[in-house]
Amino acid sequence: MSKAPILLIGAGGHARSCIDVIEQEGRFAVAGLVGLQQEVGHRVLGYLVLGSDELLPDLVSGVSHVLISIGQIETVEPRLRVFGLLQEMGCELPVIISPLAYVSKHATLGAGTIVMHGAVVNAGASVGRNCIINSNALVEHDAAIADHCHIATAAVINGGVHIGAGTFVGSNTTVRQCVKIGERCLIGMAQGLMTDCETGASIPVQKRSS
Repeated sequence: MSKAPILLIGAGGHARSCIDVIEQEGRFAVAGLVGLQQEVGHRVLGYLVLGSDELLPDLVSGVSHVLISIGQIETVEPRLRVFGLLQEMGCELPVIISPLAYVSKHATLGAGTIVMHGAVVNAGASVGRNCIINSNALVEHDAAIADHCHIATAAVINGGVHIGAGTFVGSNTTVRQCVKIGERCLIGMAQGLMTDCETGASIPVQKRSS
């Protein structure tokens, strides 16, 4: 039985991780990537960058599924913009789950979300659309993560936490149970977040004193 083709939007480092998860999951065959103009014609893990955004309408017309493989650290805007374009085009964005991850049957994941190797999404948790649950991240029971969020590598989102749309939570950060984080927040790596954050809050990585 042939695999359904999937087009990846984004050809940088995060795309490499997405490709590996897609290959391991085995449901889809990568048809190629959409990247920056200077990336067109190059290959990412053997897959060709077919074109840039200008060709997006033509490129998506030949595939059945699309995944946004643009990374998200400093800003959510590129992923938001592409998600809006794909919605207008009527594209289907599947949920991608690594076979090395665990997602409870009692959890929910929105369209276009990817769960990377080693991640855990526990019972009662909900994750919105177009999210990245990165390698070894933990989303505990009854946590609610809105659309367009990136939960970075080895981050711990404890039970009952609510995270607003477009928020980034950095690697190795732990969020205390039942904390509420607003929309478009930027939480740096290795934080111990104990209190609520208002929309747009930024908690940078603390520099070590000399």
